[in-house]
Amino acid sequence: MSYLFDVYPRFNVTIDKAKGAYLWDDEGKRYLDFYGGHGVISIGHGHPEYISMLKNQLDNIGFYSNSVGMPVQEELAKKLVTFSDYDDYKLFLCNSGTEANENALKLASFHTGKKKVIAFKGSFHGRTSAALNVTDNPNLSSPLNHKNFPVIYLDLNDEDQIYDAISHGDIAAVIVEGIQGVGGLDAPTESYLKLLSQICKKQGIILILDEVQSGFGRTGKFFAHQYAGIQPDIISMAKGMGNGFPIGGVLINPSIKAKPGLLGTTFGGNPLACAASLAVLDVMGKEEILSNVQSVSSILAEQLKQLPKIKKVKGKGLMLGAEFDFPVKEIREKLVYEHHIFTGSSSNPNLLRILPPLVIEKEHVDLFINAMKTVLS
Repeated sequence: MSYLFDVYPRFNVTIDKAKGAYLWDDEGKRYLDFYGGHGVISIGHGHPEYISMLKNQLDNIGFYSNSVGMPVQEELAKKLVTFSDYDDYKLFLCNSGTEANENALKLASFHTGKKKVIAFKGSFHGRTSAALNVTDNPNLSSPLNHKNFPVIYLDLNDEDQIYDAISHGDIAAVIVEGIQGVGGLDAPTESYLKLLSQICKKQGIILILDEVQSGFGRTGKFFAHQYAGIQPDIISMAKGMGNGFPIGGVLINPSIKAKPGLLGTTFGGNPLACAASLAVLDVMGKEEILSNVQSVSSILAEQLKQLPKIKKVKGKGLMLGAEFDFPVKEIREKLVYEHHIFTGSSSNPNLLRILPPLVIEKEHVDLFINAMKTVLS
């Protein structure tokens, strides 16, 4: 009997060990990880530098409050803004993606003095109050949500709708994902992101880029929106940021000023989380992870397109979706139980979500594609 509150649909597999791109169950069977635990595993499971940095940090200090300065926070902030080419932005640290979006929305409203938010159909920004209110999934909302929180939902990439929406006035923010993850791997086009950026600047609206899943190198650039060459006012991030250790962050344009007590968190920016994220950035630089994502993902995407029954391959880098004309539940189950490969799902039942660790190599792609050929035949 389990004492856990049962809210997750689970495979009948118990994992107790992981290394690189692989997982092992309690019976010793090895599984190829092509889902990365919701796209969280960036530098691979159990990377030695990652483990070493966490151990070293724990030897010094594991936790203290944000009422004092901590060098590891400053080190992470400097390295992150430099690595991401946002040198003049400031970093607010929290614990998760939904917290990052929650604080981003609050900050936009504080800064503008306005309360309406423009979001997009198919969006997913988290499960807490404000983040859930801009998430286009009524199945996740309780009666507590959407009270006195005006949100305008638009079709992604529809230019006419955005012009109409801003004419209503009182818009604090536009929030958009670099690539929609849970929603099914739809993405704003580069031209649409440029348009959003121009409109927001002209109207004094805060542009929030949710890079929680699409950030930290997953698409082959540090952030997905960098393909469009824009600089949003606020960027939220999490998942790949800590390679499994809970951490989230918000990058904030220097024109948005902080006030004491404006934002706050107990565990956000704790030394262990900062050490985990520093390890991720160090490994990304030393092992040229972005280049690996670009080269391996091009092979993976091209081979997926050649498989039978796949209608469309969506996404960028190692944030991909294979769309079919039928539900993928049976495909996912066959991959797990017959081929020992994990993949993911989305709110689109016909879409297989592929989010492997960013360190996978061609041999892993070959294993996955060969398994897919067998399953689809």
